[in-house]
Amino acid sequence: MLSTRRLITAFALGRLAFGLGLMSRPDKVASGWIGKDAHRGAVKIVIRGLGARDVALSAGALAALGDEDRLAHWIAAAIGCDLSDVVSTLAAPPDALPGNARWGTVALGGGSALAGALLLAGMKR
Repeated sequence: MLSTRRLITAFALGRLAFGLGLMSRPDKVASGWIGKDAHRGAVKIVIRGLGARDVALSAGALAALGDEDRLAHWIAAAIGCDLSDVVSTLAAPPDALPGNARWGTVALGGGSALAGALLLAGMKR
C-alpha cells in the first residue's frame, strides 16, 4: 500500500501539472470548463491566475513534506480552493457553461477536495 507521503506527493504533483497547464494553455485546458470564453484574452488572464494558485499550492505542499503541521495547512488551503471552484461553478447560471461542464467541475473539484480531506485524515493517524 502506498504511504500517505507518496499519496500527498502525487496529489501535489497532479495539481502542479494542472496548474502549469492552465498557465501555459489556458484556452485548451479551461475550454471544457468555461467553453469558448476560454479563448478570450481577458479570460486567459484569470485562468492563468487560477493556474498560478494551483502551482503555489503544490509548491507549498511539496516544500512542507517534512513538516506535518505546515503540510496540513497547505492541504487545507487546497481543499478550500477546490470547494470554492465547486461553489462558484454551481452558482453560475445553468446556461453559462457548456455541456456537462457544471457536473464535470463538481466531480473534479469535489473529488479533489475529498482526496485532500482523506489525506489530512491519513496524516492524523
